[in-house]
Amino acid sequence: MATQSELSKFTRRAAARALVGWVLLCFVVAGVSSIFSAHNIPVWYAMLAKPPLNPPNWVFAPVWTTLYALMAVAVWLVWKTRPSTCRRQSMRLFCVQLWFNLLWSWIFFSRHQLGMASIDLAVLWIAILLTIVNFRKVSASAAWLMVPYLCWVTFAGYLNFEIWRLN
Repeated sequence: MATQSELSKFTRRAAARALVGWVLLCFVVAGVSSIFSAHNIPVWYAMLAKPPLNPPNWVFAPVWTTLYALMAVAVWLVWKTRPSTCRRQSMRLFCVQLWFNLLWSWIFFSRHQLGMASIDLAVLWIAILLTIVNFRKVSASAAWLMVPYLCWVTFAGYLNFEIWRLN
């Protein structure tokens, strides 16, 4: 029979592995997204007319890196809670919004479909909001960690729509 200390050590290791897994998942999405944009930013994106609030290109990498890290910690906090239907649904919604995040990069940068990218961002925004609402049911901290992401995607929605309108 395992002692309390052994169980605690096992739990800490499992939690650490889960955190690494969620971080890897988020940063794999980030890496694939950056592949879509890497070749298009210097050429295609640089030639587009942009709205007045468009930040310089160097801003995007640190912002997205921070947001992906916050997202990974948020979903990990949810993962750490007691298994439940709400927990499972929250993690499923997290993966859905991550998919729409990845899809946006492909639609915008690889396909150059600005209108479709705006639609994807609207769906992504709703998915993030639903994720936050569900996270809140199991971990208030996890929900709050997703708020900067929702704010940035709101801003990205403005940029995407205005770029579409201007071009």
